[in-house]
Amino acid sequence: MSSGDSVDRHLARWRGKAPYDERVEAVVTRMQLLVKHLRQTKEAALAEVGMQDFEFETLHRLAARSGSATPSELAAELMLSPAGMTGRLDTLEKSGLVRRLRSTDDRRRVDVELTDRGHELWTEAMRIRGEVEAAMVYVLDPAEQATLDGLLKRLLVNVESTR
Repeated sequence: MSSGDSVDRHLARWRGKAPYDERVEAVVTRMQLLVKHLRQTKEAALAEVGMQDFEFETLHRLAARSGSATPSELAAELMLSPAGMTGRLDTLEKSGLVRRLRSTDDRRRVDVELTDRGHELWTEAMRIRGEVEAAMVYVLDPAEQATLDGLLKRLLVNVESTR
């Protein structure tokens, strides 16, 4: 029985038919498939708690800021227009996951806060997502995890330094 994966089969199909470095193709294709797998399992984890990705990402940014931020801070982090951010916050507020509070010091300033329900839902989604990620990575022992982390970091530093 073969211990190969879908990338081995992909490479065998294309061997001699396309001009590429087979090792590079193997690495890049495996990374793409792993990212696709993570995306699908994370979406399933969010669905399990009744949340969509855009909701999670907004709650995640708020949680990282100790549960409070201005709409403009969130829009900048999420790369959204002010109108897009307003629509997203309207949806989250109607769902009871965030609340908008006008500043007592400056009536022009509005802060967005996680509600208890929003924080609980975010925490549960994080727990499930963590389990999904751990199941994928824990196939490697700690030394292998450290090696992989170092190699991926080298690739990312290289890519980020050429931007």
